[in-house]
Amino acid sequence: MPDVLITEGEHSAEELERGRWLFAQECQFFHGTHSIDQLPDGASPEIAFAGRSNVGKSSLVNALTGRKTLARTSNTPGRTQQLNFFDLGGKLTLVDLPGYGYAKVSKSKIKVWTDTLKLFLRGRIELRRVCLLIDSRRGIGDGDLEIMRMLDDAAVSYQIVLTKVDKAKVSELSALVTKITALLKKHAAAHPEILTTSAQQGIGISELRAILAGFAEWDAVR
Repeated sequence: MPDVLITEGEHSAEELERGRWLFAQECQFFHGTHSIDQLPDGASPEIAFAGRSNVGKSSLVNALTGRKTLARTSNTPGRTQQLNFFDLGGKLTLVDLPGYGYAKVSKSKIKVWTDTLKLFLRGRIELRRVCLLIDSRRGIGDGDLEIMRMLDDAAVSYQIVLTKVDKAKVSELSALVTKITALLKKHAAAHPEILTTSAQQGIGISELRAILAGFAEWDAVR
């Protein structure tokens, strides 16, 4: 199992516990839309999850919240075709964005998804951070670079989250982390540190919970 783990520094026991407590709260789907005109009002800070089709977004959201079926998973890439919003204890909103980069999806549908993502990323005041998921076995592709440029242009903070690290070789994972770390220096809105995760093995889940809990609205009352 890979032992490479890069996080936002060492997390205190208090930070880890706050993250554990937050993601143990009730988490409910409350809105889904294909259209930017039908976005819900932002009731709490938002964290969005973006990535190529089949990168493991739904599996990661399920692992974070400790639920098996909160976000639908599928063996068919491209199944998540809308923006899905989940309320986490009234303190944080999780947004599962449509997957991108699946070749069998029509060009017209790809354009619609891309345009929707651009508008969402540029105009969502409540959006605090985007977790950009990268399959650790595949690395960064053209679609990922396009999203990174969108985020840079919109001045939206984002952090690279490598997925499925339990299926990657340690040497290849280390090389990938080094490569991406150098790349991030050229992207203004990118957080400089990388988190490695495995939804299946639980690697990096506690650390990611602690990071995201830092954006929660702790004084919010449901």
